[in-house]
Amino acid sequence: MKTLKTFLLMFVMTIILMFFGNILGGQRGMTIALLFSFGMNFFSYWFSDKMVLSMYKAQPLTQDSKVYQIVRRLARNADLPMPKVYIINQSQPNAFATGRNPKHAAVAVTRGLLDILDDNELSGVIAHELGHVNNRDILIGTIAASMAGAITYLAHMARWAAIFGRSDNDRDENPFALIATMILAPIAAMLVQMAISRTREYKADAYGAKVSGNPLYLARALRKLEMSSKRIPMSANPATSHMFIVNPLSAEKMASLFSTHPSTAMRIAKLEEMSENGL
Repeated sequence: MKTLKTFLLMFVMTIILMFFGNILGGQRGMTIALLFSFGMNFFSYWFSDKMVLSMYKAQPLTQDSKVYQIVRRLARNADLPMPKVYIINQSQPNAFATGRNPKHAAVAVTRGLLDILDDNELSGVIAHELGHVNNRDILIGTIAASMAGAITYLAHMARWAAIFGRSDNDRDENPFALIATMILAPIAAMLVQMAISRTREYKADAYGAKVSGNPLYLARALRKLEMSSKRIPMSANPATSHMFIVNPLSAEKMASLFSTHPSTAMRIAKLEEMSENGL
């Protein structure tokens, strides 16, 4: 059901892109928007993992580290290729996965995560990140973000068109359409992108609960991470906040509609329900 919801949201994102592209420049506008989106997708697919790891100054962990051993055990349980393992020197406990596919994946954890979680809770978090790898969430998130970027680009084009005016051939077009594109396009794209992100988090939670062997491992970890993220700030780029297991910017108390993550309380409740029902 969650997979169907994701594809429906992606379809909505495509319709938004084409709709506002058509308003701005007809068929030519749609073509420009789609080409721009495809170019962003291609670049992000191949290079986003290197960029985000470099952004957070992630350092590779050796095979004798505890985290590496847990990742290897869980990847073997999940029948996934062994991802690369990194640590980030940040006090806020958090983690994310990146990479264009399971054969080129990486899992990164912060120093703060290792400070507050026991081995079982850590396995729950890592299994969740492996869920993102298995479900191709990095690719889906990249496409959604790129399409949102293309829609925002259309809004900028509409703004410049409104400032400098249109050509003689375009005088019959409704100026209110330009204003609608400027205001509504970025908002609509952001809402759909965040809805996709929230849906994928639930799927990764369920996958992580099964791979780690106990849904309560992840539930306990999420409870600790939620409390810590409010107390300990993290130097995080808002463009990458959707990648983390809990929103590193959650201290800003964004409305749930504008959040990249579902409510932590709801995630914990679903995991506890899985435990009661025997996974």
